[in-house]
Amino acid sequence: QVQLVESGGGLVQPGGSLRLSCAASGIIISNYSIRWYRQAPGKQREWVAIINTGTSTNYADSVKGRFTISRDNAKNTVYLQMNSLKPEDTAVYYCNLRATWGQGTQVTVSS
Repeated sequence: QVQLVESGGGLVQPGGSLRLSCAASGIIISNYSIRWYRQAPGKQREWVAIINTGTSTNYADSVKGRFTISRDNAKNTVYLQMNSLKPEDTAVYYCNLRATWGQGTQVTVSS
């Protein structure tokens, strides 16, 4: 059974940084593309970033240049490094593999 568990969210001031983690079990993450999504209050869930089975990555325009997705195969974990955070980045962040979603981790950017 595939499980994804996110962690690393919290409250941060504008301009700050956070690193989210997505720990996977039941799969070998290097064999799959993993995505991060986010959902802000009252808004639809939106795609944020993807890391493919090689090293290629892609990002939503809203986070390009500020967020970095990476993978540690030894830890079977995917990360989302978020820099230069803005209030509009406030959302619950989810990692995703096909039909499997984690429980989400809250990120709040506020002064």
